[in-house]
Amino acid sequence: MNYYKQYVVDIKQTLDGLPWESIQEIVYLLHQARLSGKQVFVMGNGGSASTASHMACDLNKNTVAPNHPRFRVMALTDSMALFSACANDFSYEDVFAEQLENFVREGDVVVAISASGNSPNVLKAVKLARAHKAITIGWSGYDGGKLAGLVDFPVVVPSQSIEQIEDIHLMLEHMITVALRNKATEPVALNGDYIFGLQRVEAY
Repeated sequence: MNYYKQYVVDIKQTLDGLPWESIQEIVYLLHQARLSGKQVFVMGNGGSASTASHMACDLNKNTVAPNHPRFRVMALTDSMALFSACANDFSYEDVFAEQLENFVREGDVVVAISASGNSPNVLKAVKLARAHKAITIGWSGYDGGKLAGLVDFPVVVPSQSIEQIEDIHLMLEHMITVALRNKATEPVALNGDYIFGLQRVEAY
């Protein structure tokens, strides 16, 4: 078997080992954040920064549905001016925490992406988010790192390959986006009735 086929085999095995119940919980949490107008923040370094930006783009644009509130998602990787100012004037460890300090509120959702689970700037921001009573979600790989034990809802990609961990984090972002777009068309129980998004309809 050549390298390319082995790569695909490994990806399939890793996907089979994902914690699907935890992923479903994250979909539910993000859906509730959307309905209640909470802010969602996403962050990561390197390839994970790219995934964070991609996730913010997809949730803000690709989940838009009639009669449904829009997501309010900010990638803490996207303002290079603010990012570099924090790195220069404070330290690189502060680039996410300093941004969060300006915006995060109780009940908001913070998504932290780190293949190793040990990125100091990600961990510091998660600790700050928890201090503000935000809901924290962590995506990591390997053994989960410190991130998995720090967040409220961890997802650990069971792989020792950073490339495949990053592959699957991006796949998770896409799967969650599709799931959330679909949830916008599902009836939601509210005071004994059912609604689609914010539009109340008769139960039957």
